Amino acid sequence: MKRRQLMGYAGAGLATALVNTLAWEFQADAQSSGLSVRWLGHTCFLFTGGGVKILVNPFRAVGCTAGYRPPKVAADLVLISSQLLDEGAVDQLPGNPKLVYAPGVYEFQGIKFQGTAIDHDRKGGKQFGTNTAWSWKQGGINIVHLGGAAAPISIEQKILLGRPDLAFIPVGGSAKAYNAQEAKQAAEVLNPKLVIPTHYRTQAADGAKCDISPLDDFLTLMQGITVRRSNSDTISISSDQLPENSVIQVFSYKF
Repeated sequence: MKRRQLMGYAGAGLATALVNTLAWEFQADAQSSGLSVRWLGHTCFLFTGGGVKILVNPFRAVGCTAGYRPPKVAADLVLISSQLLDEGAVDQLPGNPKLVYAPGVYEFQGIKFQGTAIDHDRKGGKQFGTNTAWSWKQGGINIVHLGGAAAPISIEQKILLGRPDLAFIPVGGSAKAYNAQEAKQAAEVLNPKLVIPTHYRTQAADGAKCDISPLDDFLTLMQGITVRRSNSDTISISSDQLPENSVIQVFSYKF
């Protein structure tokens, strides 16, 4: 989708500004006080910390996301990995958040963002185009959200992404995102302190219209790595609570 088309699409419910460098609107203490992370289903998360709310990959409830509630939550900034409906459905979001969708370097309320292009399929991007992986630091926590990455992480991409404290990695496969084995490789490359699986099959899926695999396929491959299961859709993290070695963090969703 071209820029003009996406602007029109976003503008249906989101009076937003799309710019290469977002203006420094006011200085926020974005690098301290910890971070709250809420899972809204699939690859969609809300990050709250440093006085800023950032929503990543809002989706339309269809196919693999059919049984999730639409993520209509207030945010200051929305990051999307592509225009696909399972990670770029911004037309029903409330309020007037800023929207960023393309690879590049941005700054918003004292936070710097790096959008890194990674193919959204295994055909050089010819089938699903380019996925934007997002990296930033919020509440003292380094975050990488790989969106719907499907290609191996190159040396150049690894340099841009850095070593994250939290890495959100798709694990459920299909033609447009990592399968369990590819997700394991991505986790080994990034070596995060917390691996947070995304993009896997749950009871939200419409069985006739969803071709991704469940989380257990990934967890089986990651045997030996500690798995933390939260009873909630939200966790709170501070930099002094991060584990020394990699841990897999799994969220719960109340259907």
